[in-house]
Amino acid sequence: MDELPQLRVVSQPIDSPAELLQFTDARHPLVMVRRGEGLVGRGVAVRAEFSSNGQVSQARQWFAKLTAAASVDDSVRLPGSGLVAFGSFNFDDRDAAPSHVVVPETIVGLRDGRAFITQISTADAPAHTIAAPAQPLGSDPRCDLVAPTGERERHHAAVADAIARIRRGQLQKVVVARRATGRIRPDADLRHLLYRLEKNYGDTWIYAVSGMIGASPEMLVRVLDGEVAARVLAGTTPRGSDAGSDAAAREALRVSAKNRAEHRFAVESALASLGRLDSHDDPAGGLTASPEPFLLQLPNVWHLASDLRGRMPAGASPLDLVEALHPTAAVGGTPTAAAMNAIRELEGCDRGRYAGPTGWVSAAGDGEWVVALRGAQFADDGEVVAFAGGGIMAASQPDDEWLETEVKLAPVRTALETER
Repeated sequence: MDELPQLRVVSQPIDSPAELLQFTDARHPLVMVRRGEGLVGRGVAVRAEFSSNGQVSQARQWFAKLTAAASVDDSVRLPGSGLVAFGSFNFDDRDAAPSHVVVPETIVGLRDGRAFITQISTADAPAHTIAAPAQPLGSDPRCDLVAPTGERERHHAAVADAIARIRRGQLQKVVVARRATGRIRPDADLRHLLYRLEKNYGDTWIYAVSGMIGASPEMLVRVLDGEVAARVLAGTTPRGSDAGSDAAAREALRVSAKNRAEHRFAVESALASLGRLDSHDDPAGGLTASPEPFLLQLPNVWHLASDLRGRMPAGASPLDLVEALHPTAAVGGTPTAAAMNAIRELEGCDRGRYAGPTGWVSAAGDGEWVVALRGAQFADDGEVVAFAGGGIMAASQPDDEWLETEVKLAPVRTALETER
């Protein structure tokens, strides 16, 4: 591992800002917020990229070494204060592009109504001053996201192939995703997109790390003061067009044998993954889920959802939990290894960081990591690539699965679409 800089970290209270997004960068925002609270970052104190197998484990070791050498003055002592790194990892370690971890120069946070700022620099750099908001909003990123030529036919064939594999007993479930692409001005201000996602999908986690931006409804894992929480989503149906059809859609999802089986696979996978980390010597450890899923209402869909809760396993890092949980059955499949191999064969392209873990980790042992859904990857040259997928079961229908991906693309597509 290369020699790392010695960082000087200072966190102190500030007056609560009107909103956090104004403090992040226009072209390279760093964001993890929900309902107006969370963390935003600006600038780069140190950056790392990780490739090949074990990317999350590599990042955990890198951050532990960085933490050991850092000087931290934290008078705030809230989750997210002190030394923090933002990260965004590939769905599949075999993907060609690297995963990213960034320690910002400046972080502004808001937690339970208490605001703070963290300034991070190398030990020999001059001290930062209190950060002002970033520059005024620039040009608005607008484009139409469209399926590449032949994408619908390719997706239909992939879903049909997945169904055949399941009926042959090779899998119980596999998630098949597809693409939509577009292009924005390279100098566009991505905060416009974040503001619209926050306005329209305020109950989700708005995330942005190294060009991976979206509004995720799924918390992969959160660790705050030793308490662990995760949210599993599996089983989806579009919202109805009026109150009657919406109630009917909700009830149909609640009783759907196909969707309930898909959801059960996802919950059991998450519990088993975290159970392998749990210390037998720690009676407070362990994760539990309610016996029945609840119906999660979002502006465009209903989801079957389950919340998992427990205590942090003794001696574990939030990144250990991220590595144990990913990929969940909700975005990969069951059994995991067979599903991952099927995805590589069926989809025909790398997912990149779509459906991978995205979030932050602190030196104090806290962290929040979502599954990077309902978003897109934004390249510096203006290329935009969005993915959406659905869980395939033996009873799935290819046309229904395409419709589900259209619904799941709606958050980022609507936030980007050109004004009519």
